Amino acid sequence: MISGNSPVQFVRPKKPVGVARPSGFESWLLALLLGLAVFATVAILAFFAIQLVYIGRILPGVQVAGVQLGGMNRPQAAQALANASTFATLGQVKVTDGAKSWLFKPADLGLSLDMEQTTSQAMSVGRAGGPLVMVNDLLNTLQVGVAVPPVVWVNQGVAASQLRKIDAEVALPATEAALRLNGTQVEYAPGQAGSGIDMDASLALITAQLQTFRDGEVTLRLGPRQPMVAQAEDAAEQARQLMAGGVTVALPNAKQGDPGPWMIPPDQLAPMLRFVRTENKPGATYKLAFDQDSLRAWLERTANEVDRIEGDARFIFDQASQSLVLTQPSHNGYQLNISETVSAFQQAIAGGQAQLQLAVKVTPPQVSDEMTAAQLGITQLTQSYTSHFYGSSADRRQNIRTAAANFNGVLVPPDSVFSMGKYMSDVSLENGYAEALIIYNGKTIKGVGGGVCQVSTTLFRTAFYAGYQITERHAHAYRVLYYEQSPNGANDPLLSGFDATVYFPLVDFKFKNDSPYWILMETVYDDAGSSLTWNFYSTPDGRSVEAVFSGPLDIKPVPPPVVTFNPEAEPYSITRLDYPAEGARVVINRTVFKNGAVLFSDDFATVYQPWAEACEYGPEIEDVEKALQKKGWCQPVE
Repeated sequence: MISGNSPVQFVRPKKPVGVARPSGFESWLLALLLGLAVFATVAILAFFAIQLVYIGRILPGVQVAGVQLGGMNRPQAAQALANASTFATLGQVKVTDGAKSWLFKPADLGLSLDMEQTTSQAMSVGRAGGPLVMVNDLLNTLQVGVAVPPVVWVNQGVAASQLRKIDAEVALPATEAALRLNGTQVEYAPGQAGSGIDMDASLALITAQLQTFRDGEVTLRLGPRQPMVAQAEDAAEQARQLMAGGVTVALPNAKQGDPGPWMIPPDQLAPMLRFVRTENKPGATYKLAFDQDSLRAWLERTANEVDRIEGDARFIFDQASQSLVLTQPSHNGYQLNISETVSAFQQAIAGGQAQLQLAVKVTPPQVSDEMTAAQLGITQLTQSYTSHFYGSSADRRQNIRTAAANFNGVLVPPDSVFSMGKYMSDVSLENGYAEALIIYNGKTIKGVGGGVCQVSTTLFRTAFYAGYQITERHAHAYRVLYYEQSPNGANDPLLSGFDATVYFPLVDFKFKNDSPYWILMETVYDDAGSSLTWNFYSTPDGRSVEAVFSGPLDIKPVPPPVVTFNPEAEPYSITRLDYPAEGARVVINRTVFKNGAVLFSDDFATVYQPWAEACEYGPEIEDVEKALQKKGWCQPVE
C-alpha cells in the first residue's frame, strides 16, 4: 500500500541473466521451416480448391485416346468418347500368316469400347490412391497431362470365328491313321501331322493389338496339327497275330470229357471283328472288338454244345467185394451266360488275346467218382425183374438195347422222384435208334424208337415189386402182346394192364424213392434170350409187396379188319399195319408192407380199346382176299 505521506521509490529493473540472441543459421532455418509450412498450406489449399472446383468432373489435362476430357462430367465424357472414338469401325488390323494377308475392322474382330469403365478410369485420376499419389497425379495433369488407356472388350469368340475362316484357307489337314481288315489281311497306314493356326497364341496377339486402340499388324502363329489317331500299330499287330492263328474258346477249368474247346479259324474270325475308335485324351486310338451280332450268333450256336445238365458218376455193384466199380465218370453241368461271355470276349480281344473263356454257370454233380457203396447205402440186390420180347424185329431189339443203356449205372437219391425222361437221350436215328412199329395218334405206324416201351414197362414192374410209389404211369391204348409174354414165350393174360408207355417229353414214367438209401439201377439186355432185366441195388428197409391181378375184364370183341389200297406201295406188296386186340378192363391191386405192417396200397386201373387188324396192299394184286388168306392176315372176325 502506498500512503500519501511515504516517499516514492523507483527501482531499476534487473538485467536478465543467461539469454543469448539467435545466431544467423538458426534464423535461416527458422525462416525455411516457416516458408515450407506456408507452401504446404498453400498447396493443400490449392489441391482442395482444385478438387472443389472440379467436383463431379474430370480434372484438367486428362485425355483418352487423344480425346481431352478435362472439366467434363461422366455423361459428357462418355458422349465425347462416343463422338470421337471411331477406331472400332474405321480402324484396320492387318492379319497375316507371312504369305497372305487379311484386313479387318477392329469391331469385326470383336473389339468394343467400355464407355462406363473408361470414364470411371478418367474420373479416378487425382482422386484415387494415397495423398502423395493423388498430389502427383494432380501435378501431372496440370503440367503435362495424363493419358488414360481406354477400357476395351475383345469378344474372343468373334475373333476365333474369323481365325477359323482363315484356318480353313491355310491349314493343311492331318491324316488319320487307317486300319482295316481286308479278308484276313491287315491293312494299316500311320497318321500324318498337318499344320494350321495356333488359336490360343494367335488370339492373344490379336487381343493385345486391339487393346492398343491403334491400327496395326498381327502375324499369326502357326503350329502342327496332330491327327486324332496318329498311330495304331498295337492294334494292327494284335490283328496280325489273330489272323495268323485264329482264336481258341474253352470252358474255364475244363476237364476231360467236357465240351470244347472250339477253334475259330482266321477266315471265320475276320468277319466277326471290327476296329473301334476309342477316345484316349489328348487323342484317340483303335482297338479290336467283336461285332456284337456276329458274336452273339456264334455263341447261340455254341450254347447247343455247351449247355448240359450235370451228370452223376455211374457204377456197377460188385457183389463179391461189396464195392462200386466206376463205369462212367461224373461231369459238371454247364449253362452258357451269353451276355457275360460277350463282355469277357470284348475285353480279351481288345488286348489281343487268342485264348478266350466262356462265362458259364457250373452245377457240380451230386455223385462224384469217389463215392463209395457205404456212403450211398448200397449193400445188395434188392429187386430184379425180367421181361421178354420174343418175336421182336431186329429194329425193335436195337431200340430196346439203345434205350436200356441210358439207365445202366444210374443212381436214384433218397426221397426223390425218378423220371425216365430226364435220362433218355433224344429218340432219333442219330442216337442209335431205328424205325419200328409205334402207337401214335390212335394208329400203329412205323416210327423211330418203336420198342422203347419194353424198357419203361420193365422199369415199372421192377419199381412195382420193390414197393416204391409210382407217381406217373400211362398204359398203351390197346393190349400189346409183347408185354403179356411169359418166360417161355407163351401169352399170360394176367400180365395185361402191367405195361407203361412213354413218349417224351409228353408222356413219362416216374417213381419215388421214398427210402433212406440210394438206388443203383442196372439194366441187362439179353438178345439171345429175348429178355431185358432191370436190377435195383440198395439196402433193404423191410418192404414186401402183395399184388392181385384181375386179368382182362369186360372183354370187348376185336373189330372187323381194315384193308386199304395204297397206290404208292410196291406192286404185289401186302403190309400188316395193325394187330388185332380185344378190348378189356384190367385192375391191379398192390399192398406194400414194411416190417409186416401195411405201408400203403394202390390200384392200377387200365381200360384197353378193342383194336382192329389193319392191312395195306399195293398195285397189281388181282385177288386181295386170296392174298390175305394165304398170309393169314386180316381175316373175317368170327
